[in-house]
Amino acid sequence: MSTALDTAGLTVRDAEAVLARAQRLINTGDISEIMKTFAPDVMVRFADIPDMHGRSPVETFLIARFARLKNYRLQKQLRAVTGNVIACSWDAEWEDGHNGQQMQGRGIELLTMRGDEIAKWEATFNVWQKGAAPSLPIV
Repeated sequence: MSTALDTAGLTVRDAEAVLARAQRLINTGDISEIMKTFAPDVMVRFADIPDMHGRSPVETFLIARFARLKNYRLQKQLRAVTGNVIACSWDAEWEDGHNGQQMQGRGIELLTMRGDEIAKWEATFNVWQKGAAPSLPIV
């Protein structure tokens, strides 16, 4: 990919490559390599956590998050790509780093790219104990 993507847009192949790289890096838990995927002025809106601006708060967040996610196994699926925005869903399983419980999660992400870097990361997700009954209120 090149900075021409800012105006020309991403192809499906570009988007799949971004997601494959993210999935590989996140599954290894290599924070220093993960941080290289973000623009210096990245903006992150992750679930109910206050918005983060810049790499430093994002790195702090990821360090804390990965301390809680043992044996993390992530799978991302491309759902759409338009211009420089990638929409994907993800499924994951892990062991809770505090209590050892087996956990699962599912979410949706929007990644706004600037060249090869993520300029904006927006994510929402649900998490539950593996094998437990649904936790969302239905009625």
